[in-house]
Amino acid sequence: MRAVTYLDSRDGAWREGVGTVVDGQVRVHDEPPAPDMPRLEGVLTGGFTDAHVHLQLVDHTQLSGSPLARVVDLGGNPDTLARLAAAARARARAGHNSGVLTPTPTSAAETTPIREHSPELCPPADVEVVFAGAFFTPPGGYPSDRAWAPEGAVREVADAADAARAVAEMKASGAAVIKIAGNSTAGPVFTDDLFRVLVAQAAAHGLPVVAHAEGRGEAQRAVRLGATRLAHAPFSERLTDAEIAAQATSAVWISTLAIHTGEAYAIAVDNVRRFHAAGGTVRYGTDMGNGPTPVGLNPRELDALREAGIDGRELLRTLDPAPGAPWYLTAGDAIDPLDARPLTPIDLEA
Repeated sequence: MRAVTYLDSRDGAWREGVGTVVDGQVRVHDEPPAPDMPRLEGVLTGGFTDAHVHLQLVDHTQLSGSPLARVVDLGGNPDTLARLAAAARARARAGHNSGVLTPTPTSAAETTPIREHSPELCPPADVEVVFAGAFFTPPGGYPSDRAWAPEGAVREVADAADAARAVAEMKASGAAVIKIAGNSTAGPVFTDDLFRVLVAQAAAHGLPVVAHAEGRGEAQRAVRLGATRLAHAPFSERLTDAEIAAQATSAVWISTLAIHTGEAYAIAVDNVRRFHAAGGTVRYGTDMGNGPTPVGLNPRELDALREAGIDGRELLRTLDPAPGAPWYLTAGDAIDPLDARPLTPIDLEA
């Protein structure tokens, strides 16, 4: 039994608690530790979240054993993703996941595409799969012409009636979020009116909207029309301070900084730096599958977030730890998520 400092997965707050071992499993209790209780130096979190991945473009079996406990797929075949998510839940219920970081009340590499119907569709046992299903785009819009888009990963939406059908389809598949594509540099984008219809239909089904916003003005437009998340921190242009302030109160940005180079990278990092300083919420996301990205935590993305002024405990909060088995990080001058490892009973021996 030891006093511990942990990041509460329920609300992202740092708290003091007590770590114990129950039936061979480590647990964190949300009770004040006694003043004389031995302390575990360092901090605890749940496994981390990558808020932007494409599981059909990577060998996702490599996620097993990584510090990622949850991934959010933002564009793929909804039937395939539904099978992956359901299989992951079934394996968790069967006991492949153990331990919880959500406090127990004291009262109680490079990517390899997967093949459809292959054994590789079996998800890692320790990763929760959340998904959006297909990209929504107008006829001929991005990414309908991209060779990397898996079959069924793009849903072209022609009008308001079709928008209602499309959202209902994704909801029925098990989607937890709706993905709207708005890339004015690569084809048509939705009109304001049809974008609003999609947002309204998503809200009627209890689904938030995340937008791929690319091209001048698209990030501001997507949020103005009701998207509450941007799939990429804005990289097409440097937002003004006033635009940054407005975004900070209206939307969450998923970072995906490391996919960029050159001017786009500099713009995205500068935007994130000012957005974070203005109180905006940034979530770690890599666009895993966009090029030869690592499967697991991406060191380049972590370095880019640090360059944008997000480090230490703030960086851990950006990684949005999930409920689940506790992970342990030593706490020195710098906290490195790449050093996270599962907490063990030995760690809690007094």
